[in-house]
Amino acid sequence: MKLIFRWLINTLALLAAAYLIPGFHVDTFYAALIAALVLGLVNAIIRPFLLILTLPATIVTLGLFIFVVNALMLWLMSTVVKGVTIDGFVPAFMTAIFLWVVGLFTNMLIHHAEES
Repeated sequence: MKLIFRWLINTLALLAAAYLIPGFHVDTFYAALIAALVLGLVNAIIRPFLLILTLPATIVTLGLFIFVVNALMLWLMSTVVKGVTIDGFVPAFMTAIFLWVVGLFTNMLIHHAEES
């Protein structure tokens, strides 16, 4: 159930990011749904390898380079999913930060619900 909840929240977050961030576009709800699924798969499969490869840069920047890795994961997702376009690195970076904030609140919400 938590997985479906996270998928729906990430879908809505992608739609909100498309509305708020210039240069990030999502055509339809269906495209956002597929994009959230693909982004989850990319983050589960490819992101760990990239984090290991970029570990020195992440240490030097005190962890801030992870946002660059997240932006690259968004760019990769946008090349796979039709209906999602990113106009450059800055919109991808801003979207990565936005999705991080949404994920932070989602984790707090789920953690709070488990405690009750």
